[in-house]
Amino acid sequence: PAGAAAAPLPEEDCMKLNPSFVGIALSSLLAIDLWASKRLGVCAGEGSAWGSARPLMKVIEVSGHGIPWLLGTFYGLCQSDSSAAREVLLNLLFALLLDLVMVAVVKGLVKRPRPIHNKMDMFVTISVDKYSFPSGHATRAALVCRFVLRHLVLAVPLRVLVVLWALIVSISRVMLGRHNMTDVLFGLLLGYALYGVVERCWLSPATAPTLFALW
Repeated sequence: PAGAAAAPLPEEDCMKLNPSFVGIALSSLLAIDLWASKRLGVCAGEGSAWGSARPLMKVIEVSGHGIPWLLGTFYGLCQSDSSAAREVLLNLLFALLLDLVMVAVVKGLVKRPRPIHNKMDMFVTISVDKYSFPSGHATRAALVCRFVLRHLVLAVPLRVLVVLWALIVSISRVMLGRHNMTDVLFGLLLGYALYGVVERCWLSPATAPTLFALW
């Protein structure tokens, strides 16, 4: 009938026509993240604004890669003749392995693609490394930074250098175009949190006698 009220729209159509405030905010933040990350990717290619600094950025990239850290920690563990040093190195090895597993799981679940301006010439990649979220380098940098500052006795200048290294590694991920800013920020938070897990699960001759007997 002409005077009858119009039938209500299906719920999903209402949602499309009246998006929630949270949805609008998240979409806006994502757009800002993508825009800012692309603008900051000044070393993403040889022809980029800071393309001449790309080789240096790639050296920094290797310094935060998991393989050098794993091999170096394992070598130190094998060469150490101090029980205290072996305990610290064994827990660092555990922290690095935990970091690799957690980052791989999150990347596999989220499956966020790398930035479109990224050049896929990364140092030693595996299957999940095609995904961007979170930044494994940022996660590792935060985790190693907290671990080193807590368990190594260093002079103040060296402690400052450790913090600067973690920050430079994280910033370089966006400059190289490897990650968006939110990938790096979440990576730093994840690495900071993972250190707390390592501390709670600290391996010692009392808690893991069989493991320490191997060394």
